[in-house]
Amino acid sequence: MSRIGRMPIAIPAGVTVKLGEENLVTVKGPKGELTKKLHPLMTITEEAGVLHVTRPNEEKETKALHGLTRALLHNMVVGVSEGYSKQLDIVGVGYRAVKQGNVLQLYLGHSLLNGQPQAKYCMKEPAGITFEVPNPNTIIVKGADKQQVGQIAAQIREKRPPEPYHGKGVKYSGEHIRRKAGKTGK
Repeated sequence: MSRIGRMPIAIPAGVTVKLGEENLVTVKGPKGELTKKLHPLMTITEEAGVLHVTRPNEEKETKALHGLTRALLHNMVVGVSEGYSKQLDIVGVGYRAVKQGNVLQLYLGHSLLNGQPQAKYCMKEPAGITFEVPNPNTIIVKGADKQQVGQIAAQIREKRPPEPYHGKGVKYSGEHIRRKAGKTGK
């Protein structure tokens, strides 16, 4: 059996799991509600506040789906109970982020108008995602869906990825930027 797939998933207090037809799973909790259709070969059962995922046979494809299904289900349960977050750091002179209402504005050194920087990138908060800007050089993306949080954080990072010579740009908190030496003069 898959080591990941056979691990039980404990359902915390305040979280309800509804198993529908064809493995349509709905998980509700204090942070929101997530619905996902999981692979129909897998069997999901709930007993005494614990979820179990089982597979029908020992084929290579079903072994892979076993661990994947359990991981997706676990991410849903953790997402609606605790939530997920990604922190991004902005490095560079004049680079900053501003949140106005539910719109995130990124000033990443692209253009000036009358000597003032212009917000080149504006992003509205998608459904289920919130942006926090504790200081102008930090963005925190929060939400219940782990995949959506990671995708939005990656979209913000791709606006100005960190460059290897000065390290300027948008990077994940804790990400190590491999630095290069510049040209050496005579």
